[in-house]
Amino acid sequence: MRQVKPKKHLGQHFLTDLNVAKRIADTVDACPDIPVLEIGPGMGVLTQYLVEKPRPVKAVEIDRESVAYLHERFPKLQDNIIGEDFLRMDLATVFDGQPFVLTGNYPYDISSQIFFKMLDNKHLIPCCTGMIQREVALRMAAAPGSKVYGILSVLIQAWYDVEYLFTVDEGVFNPPPKVKSAVIRMTRNDVTDLGCDERLFRRLVKTVFGQRRKMLRVSIRQMFGAQKPDESFFAQEIMTKRPEQLTIRQFVDLTNQVHAILGTA
Repeated sequence: MRQVKPKKHLGQHFLTDLNVAKRIADTVDACPDIPVLEIGPGMGVLTQYLVEKPRPVKAVEIDRESVAYLHERFPKLQDNIIGEDFLRMDLATVFDGQPFVLTGNYPYDISSQIFFKMLDNKHLIPCCTGMIQREVALRMAAAPGSKVYGILSVLIQAWYDVEYLFTVDEGVFNPPPKVKSAVIRMTRNDVTDLGCDERLFRRLVKTVFGQRRKMLRVSIRQMFGAQKPDESFFAQEIMTKRPEQLTIRQFVDLTNQVHAILGTA
């Protein structure tokens, strides 16, 4: 069986350590009894362990060479290997509207996009696990006050509990990446409603972290355009803080305040 050559333009770094692969595959066990969707299986190093589990497994792969290889290596998965771009898929159709676990050795250059799509489909994805760039994993799991606490930290932790599970060194990949990797697990928390306008919440978080070194009273002004909120709004103590100092609850409260001002325009 001919090996698949990693493609730089797809950000492919194939995992070669079977022990690490099995550890990653086993992270889905925290959410048992529901199907699994693997992103970017490549040559199936994770897939071989996922298919051993007593649950349906599907894999989505954009690389045609990998798809052909997977069809040959995993004949039982013939109808469950999806040759598409995950970012363009309608996830409600994957398992006929059933919830599923998302996992994979995620391409570094689109990992954030993958997780934003997860957030858009959080009603379908109670659990997401897998391997990403260590720097991104640290940001996702960071607590308020941390230098790496940012947009991903807030938007994901609003809906998921994030666990940084373990670090993976560069030498277990072909080709080796220039950075370390990490395995994470995200499990839906009990939040069903943020208590604010979710689109405005996202906009506010992205706006203030776009100027993360500035106090909120500076960065948040651009939310209002030509409008001029009463100066008492900017006189609040919270406005002397920088975005990495705010908890998710504080972001929600601030979103509601901004919404009230915008709604009076």
